[in-house]
Amino acid sequence: MATPVSGPVQSSPASAPTLQRGIVKMVLSGCAIIVRGQPRGGPPPERQINLSNVRAGVLARRATQNQPETKDTPDEPWAFQAREFLRKKMIGKEVCFTVEIKTQQGREYGMVYLGKDTSGENIAEALVTEGLATVRREGIRGNNPDQARLCDLEDQAKASKKGLWSEGGGAHTIRDLKYSIENPRNYVDSLHQKPVNAIIEHVRDGSVVRALLLPDNYLVTVMLSGVKCPSFKREADGTETPEPFAAEAKFFTESRLLQRDVQIILESCPNQIILGTILHPNGNITELLLKEGFARCVDWSMAVYTQGAEKLRAAERSAKERKVRIWKDYVAPTANLDQKDRQFVAKVMQIVNADAVVVKLNSGEYKTIHLSSIRPPRIEGEEKNKDKDKRFRPLYDIPYMFEAREFLRKKLIGKKVNVTVDYIRAATTAAETGPVPAFPERTCATVTIGGINIAEALVSKGLATVIRYRQDDDQRSSHYDELLAAEARAIKNGKGLHSKKEVPIHRVADISGETQKAKQFLPFLQRAGRSEAVVEYVFSGSRLKLYMPKETCLITFLLAGIECPRGSRNIPGSVPEPFSEEATLFTKELVLQRESRQVYGSRALVHSHPDCCSCPELFYPEESALGASNPGLA
Repeated sequence: MATPVSGPVQSSPASAPTLQRGIVKMVLSGCAIIVRGQPRGGPPPERQINLSNVRAGVLARRATQNQPETKDTPDEPWAFQAREFLRKKMIGKEVCFTVEIKTQQGREYGMVYLGKDTSGENIAEALVTEGLATVRREGIRGNNPDQARLCDLEDQAKASKKGLWSEGGGAHTIRDLKYSIENPRNYVDSLHQKPVNAIIEHVRDGSVVRALLLPDNYLVTVMLSGVKCPSFKREADGTETPEPFAAEAKFFTESRLLQRDVQIILESCPNQIILGTILHPNGNITELLLKEGFARCVDWSMAVYTQGAEKLRAAERSAKERKVRIWKDYVAPTANLDQKDRQFVAKVMQIVNADAVVVKLNSGEYKTIHLSSIRPPRIEGEEKNKDKDKRFRPLYDIPYMFEAREFLRKKLIGKKVNVTVDYIRAATTAAETGPVPAFPERTCATVTIGGINIAEALVSKGLATVIRYRQDDDQRSSHYDELLAAEARAIKNGKGLHSKKEVPIHRVADISGETQKAKQFLPFLQRAGRSEAVVEYVFSGSRLKLYMPKETCLITFLLAGIECPRGSRNIPGSVPEPFSEEATLFTKELVLQRESRQVYGSRALVHSHPDCCSCPELFYPEESALGASNPGLA
């Protein structure tokens, strides 16, 4: 009965050799192969088997690094053709073999047959028949029929002038093997992302391979675009320590790609590192590694992946959900949320700034939602220190903040949106953030309306930037790749924050608390009749602050004909009047950040309310003054 590949070896040629079986992992040359067993709980054992009684040419070898006295050695004639003959015939196939001799150095020599028993094709005989190997006649014994048959086959190959015995000496079979590319970036660009035929010659780890590009015979290292597998860390003493699942990931790639004919799309070459995607008839190894939990997505190379980044994210998400291999301890950012809290429809009531909105849930509860993975416009560097004495108003003083807020206001305010919570950012204390102010817990989500991702739309217009994360940080948008792509387009087209033009300046006069300026400004408003404005703030049910875009000013005013209960003031002992909060909330729901029109009353009203510009009538589709009085809030 046959024994597994890791079974005992017969060291004496006199005893009957034991038949063993295995899978051909690699063809080292025309007369040597590596055979592996079946995997059981990890990478299987393997061993090198050299063919008895025959010899094939030696393949090219690169000079040893850091040893200048060594030189590159080329192929011997017909050496590569012999290797290719065996590779195409045997790689990944089941074979059976007998070990006839084991030297003191541990080298094993024997007979190899295709298939499960000796009735299969004899590999040594096939090589000799094609003239790709010579017979070692010096050790032939006259009573050995196998050796005698090899000699007969060699004589026939000589007579037919096959392979090594053909005329011309075989100089044309020697490859011009190139171990490096002079300008890899130009070479990659010259291919225009067209598939290149290749043979995978070595697997360094699950996501890094050494490939022979055909027909140019470049031997290059290729890193899979968009992913990274656990690797082997080289210690100071030269040994390698595998990260968890590194050996398993390497075997996963080896068993599918090593010495297979593939096509490679060379996609980019940053910092002399060639990034590519390996195409095989049986599937895309990049997606398979992710799906089986052997790899994780990496943002820096995901952008150049040409086969669809969403497929990689979906494969990684599948592995996370099943908690396989490197994700065995994975906990989703929203694992503690109920399904109704992860996805819901809500009405937008307020735009807080360029990356946050206040929504009203169906239950009537108000919730602040931050847009996932984006950062609003901000001032950095020397700009922070300018005009320290000037009252700083972020909405108007930070470049593009006003444009970003207006984009969200016009698109979202009062509309129902779909909210998908991506993660909950934990609260930070001042001690953790140092000079950065502490933040409360934040719910970060993807907000869509009419199928449009609002964060992506903001970024594509150059009104926000995408946050970069550590590779192991999964608290990010579920559409992170789309955000990166949108930012790349905005940069390329010079939109918004990425524009080289002068930044827009908003000179807005705030006369809401200055009586003298209000008196001077009132006649202009009265002559204008109806004016367009945006409700920026609601002090109480009948007291508002307006931004007037045409006049570029902020004013405080009262609704004509009503008075609402007052809320508490920043005065010790101040107590809010009954129903003041209800009245304020009611008015907020009707008019906050909506566009409205005003008709201004008499000048005498300025004296009654010295901190207001006037007591106008406010026109809005819901007619807020009438609405406030109907529920008894004014």
